[in-house]
Amino acid sequence: MPQAIRNLAAMGVQMNRMTVIPDPKTRLRLQPLSRLTGGPRWQVEAMRSLREPMLLWFTQGQGRITVAGTTRGFHAHNAVFIPAGVMHGFTVTHKASGSVLLFGSDCALAWPRAPLHLRLREKMAQTELTAIIDNIQRELDSGRRGAMTAAHHHLGLLSVWIDRQVSEREAEAPPTPHRASQKLAARYAALLEREFRSGFGVADYAAALGVTPTHLTRACKASAGRTALDLLQDRRLFEARQMLVSSSAPVKEIAQALGFSTASYFTRSFQHSIGQTPSAFRRNRGMPPGR
Repeated sequence: MPQAIRNLAAMGVQMNRMTVIPDPKTRLRLQPLSRLTGGPRWQVEAMRSLREPMLLWFTQGQGRITVAGTTRGFHAHNAVFIPAGVMHGFTVTHKASGSVLLFGSDCALAWPRAPLHLRLREKMAQTELTAIIDNIQRELDSGRRGAMTAAHHHLGLLSVWIDRQVSEREAEAPPTPHRASQKLAARYAALLEREFRSGFGVADYAAALGVTPTHLTRACKASAGRTALDLLQDRRLFEARQMLVSSSAPVKEIAQALGFSTASYFTRSFQHSIGQTPSAFRRNRGMPPGR
């Protein structure tokens, strides 16, 4: 690990000693995509991460999804696997439906370490994935003895299915344009996810990655269609909104936890980007004014 990254991480640890809301332990669960897209848009569109792997299975509609600093379009019969701790967010441009499979924070199965975006054109692959998801749903809904154990066995079959899809596609994958930009954007997204509470700016991250801020921003634009600053601000403000609606922590404490120099600077930044003060956002439970 380069010394610049070690220094960045060490300084971030000192600042991260402020209050951070821990994620509760979670179990395997399956929910319709509409449950995610039916709430405030920021809950799916803003950059965030989970402490558990997840699979998005789109069966209808289309949109754009950003995972690990790379933005791609999605449409029906796309499956997107996102490992735990990987920054992501997506936008639905036409009404999308499908399933969201959350593996649980205690999932002990082996999964790919990198995100996957599978475009399933073959009917057999679509049928296999649908059958696995349906079987998991059937067990989780059954309430029968051993239902969770059975659901986890089906999850094991999903891990085999994903491994087969990856191995079958490796040989046929064409060269990807902007590959160097995608690699740098992915490194930035991973570092940003670890250190976004530190209060550091784009120049600090660029130095840690051994590039100039201009080069980092150019890579993010090519890979994700957004600047390095956009990704940084989006990630910090998602966390701020999440903390405001899920805790009673004072605004000053949230500002400190996210690395803002002062509570007033945090309030100005939040209001400029979100259109409400942190206190108003909390009163409205994360919804736009008037709803």
